[in-house]
Amino acid sequence: MAALSSGHLATDLAQGSLPALLPFLRDKYDLSYTMAAALVLAATVSSSLIQPAFGVWSDARGALWLLPAGVALAGAGMAGAAVAPSYPLIFIAVLIAGVGVAAYHPEGSKFASYVSGARRASGMSFFSVGGNIGFALGPVYASSLILALGLKGGLLLAVPGFLVAAGLIACLRYLGEFAPAPSMRQEKAPPRAERRGLTLLLAVVGLRSVAHMGLFTFVPLWEVHKGHGKAYATMVLALFLFAGALGTLLGGPLADRFGRRPVLRWSFVAATPLIVVYVVVGGPVGVLALALAGAAVIGTFGVSLVMSQEYMPGRVGMASGLSIGLAIGLGGVAALTLGAVADTIDLRTAVLATAAGPALAIFVCMLLPPAPARRSVEPVAATI
Repeated sequence: MAALSSGHLATDLAQGSLPALLPFLRDKYDLSYTMAAALVLAATVSSSLIQPAFGVWSDARGALWLLPAGVALAGAGMAGAAVAPSYPLIFIAVLIAGVGVAAYHPEGSKFASYVSGARRASGMSFFSVGGNIGFALGPVYASSLILALGLKGGLLLAVPGFLVAAGLIACLRYLGEFAPAPSMRQEKAPPRAERRGLTLLLAVVGLRSVAHMGLFTFVPLWEVHKGHGKAYATMVLALFLFAGALGTLLGGPLADRFGRRPVLRWSFVAATPLIVVYVVVGGPVGVLALALAGAAVIGTFGVSLVMSQEYMPGRVGMASGLSIGLAIGLGGVAALTLGAVADTIDLRTAVLATAAGPALAIFVCMLLPPAPARRSVEPVAATI
């Protein structure tokens, strides 16, 4: 599990670097808020559109090699975005990074499910927290490199991905041992997918992404707009994301004990007013509210991932690709929409509007049905 979580960390570190790059790229190329948000959309859509396809591939054939390949490609793409000489080339580099993210997540989450055993929410939370920490470290790492070395220092964004990819290559055979052997498949068909539950859950995931990716994109720009330095803006974003990592560690055990649906619902009840306090009150109280909102919003990532797998038994990779891909993709669409709001109205309104996502998600959570009973063995084999 540590190797899988480390891969998740390195993959999302690359993706998490993008918001820290935006203020520097915006100054260099005189980008509008919409153009800056379009880079986030490029990263998220390139990942979300093909992530379910990687999930289908993972379920049908197994593809452990996607783990190191995805990590390396994500880092290389984001490093290229930092040094690309024009906006179109930055856009292409960000698209490439998104493909790397898409390649890693379905296979990584599938094997995290295998390793977790009966405590799936806790195990998946440990896997997810690697990504949360990566998202949190990404802005700090990228900002530190660029402040010290200029945008060319962004080339070093590729280093963590390459190092972790090498470690994953060394672990592939060991990880493959956790996949159920074909002889262990049971003749009885797995429970039918709970399509209504999965559809409602994906709606919840999309609404959560309005807050997650909206704040992920606009917190640095909002703090700079209020007169703070870029380093301070990056620190506030990192606090939001690190709090999300802590929330993820707590969310899994809470879901195992009290149930997936109550934990999911109450996290949104808490997050909605906290986002409003961040924007309206501001200052130290606002930053504290943002951190708590991060714990509430991001902390349910592992819980929703497990629920998607339970609503689609026997198709763990596909379920993971849909859940993660939709979260990323709709978050990118939300970021672009909020960028247009910032350009046409003002940035404050755009940041405040991120609270609408969790507010609406509360009501959708009330409609979620129980998941089908889970089988002990997933009918999927893996190949290296």
